[in-house]
Amino acid sequence: MSQSQFEVALTEVTGLSVGQQGTPLHIHPENHYAEWLSNTGQSTQNWLETSGFSGSGLALIPASDGTVAEAHFFCDTDDVFCCGELPKALPEGDFYCTNDDPRLLEKVALGWWLGRYQYTAFKSQPKACSGHLYIDDPTVVENSRHLAQAVYLTRDLINTPAENLMPQHLGQCVESIARQFSAQCQQWVGEDLLDHNYPTIHAVGRASEHPPRLIELTWGDEQAPPVTLIGKGVCFDSGGLDLKPANGMRNMKKDMGGAAHALALAFLIMAQQLPIRLRLLIPAVENAVAGNAFRPGDVITTRQGTTVEIDNTDAEGRLILCDALAHACADKPELMIDFATLTGAARVALGTELPAMFSSDKTIAQAVCDSGENVGDPVWSMPLHQPYRSLLNSDVADLANCATSPFGGAITAALFLQEFVDDDIPWLHFDVMAWNNRKLAGRPTGGEAMGLRAMFEYLKTRFNDA
Repeated sequence: MSQSQFEVALTEVTGLSVGQQGTPLHIHPENHYAEWLSNTGQSTQNWLETSGFSGSGLALIPASDGTVAEAHFFCDTDDVFCCGELPKALPEGDFYCTNDDPRLLEKVALGWWLGRYQYTAFKSQPKACSGHLYIDDPTVVENSRHLAQAVYLTRDLINTPAENLMPQHLGQCVESIARQFSAQCQQWVGEDLLDHNYPTIHAVGRASEHPPRLIELTWGDEQAPPVTLIGKGVCFDSGGLDLKPANGMRNMKKDMGGAAHALALAFLIMAQQLPIRLRLLIPAVENAVAGNAFRPGDVITTRQGTTVEIDNTDAEGRLILCDALAHACADKPELMIDFATLTGAARVALGTELPAMFSSDKTIAQAVCDSGENVGDPVWSMPLHQPYRSLLNSDVADLANCATSPFGGAITAALFLQEFVDDDIPWLHFDVMAWNNRKLAGRPTGGEAMGLRAMFEYLKTRFNDA
């Protein structure tokens, strides 16, 4: 199959249904094990002692005929991923979760689905999880299904090899989701970017044989509060003429992780019918090396009219975002949110698993942090420290795309983006890793959604209660 014909393989969300059938499965807090054990039958106590069960994880209690009579899973029930290992632990068959606390059931369902995720598009013999879980709460199942679908979408897009996810494929994926929800989708491709005044997107992507583009999706009642999402869609980042070293380039298929997050958040908004007017913008490019690649020292006039001196071609994400941000401001949204795998500096500051968030509105920033804590998807608010803005000054242009100092790189990158955001528009910027470097419960190594559920929880609370 040629690259142009490739369709992104999206992992199906399966393995959980509404109902009460199968072997009873009881979820317990780990610290309740001693109390539970003292209240259970002697034969069960003997079996657990004989099998060496320590009070953490899965215990299968046999019936007299040798089949499984019931299953007990002991875990940290405060953790949203408490059941992330359960799909791989349970044997083949149907299991019914007997718990009735909706908050716990939400964690069980989401952890179950996220624990089942595997990226198998290029596996000749994938190993599937064999157990099937039943939960007798349709609302919990449906809401967690939407969340799981959004995380699966994020992971799938990031995990897909770059040759199979170039700007045209990302455009096809957005179009497919737009059709699913009767949304409108428009794309400006190649030279159209210049004709419609998106010069920085064109400059970054013009060296690739895969034409750059700006992808736009709109959905919802035109009278509803407008919210705009923007995602950095660098489908592969070689660094351009300031070429990355091999180890820095190895995982650069994930440099469209911001686009994956923004599209997944758009999916959640549409799937749960939030009462907003949604706009999604994805500038999609490959930062490649060729004779027509943009160069260090070049000056680009952006859509806004601001001139930018290119200090380093590997700081390309902020360049494609600046045209999208300027385009988004024209409609004066009530809230503007961008996601980007923007800086290594954010990883140095917070590690790879905690996304950095910058905001022009401290009240909204605190509310998003609170939402993240509530749903087990923490984000950390970072300062838009204005004295660092002078580090972006240029001798030949309005500003440079890189600061003169390597310190505070996540802050100076955010300050660069803020130059293209109108002062009267509340704005959130997420600088995310979008990748798990280590395997954790419900979170395999590879592409990952970070801050996605936190942001959706904030939007759902704000606009459903409005």
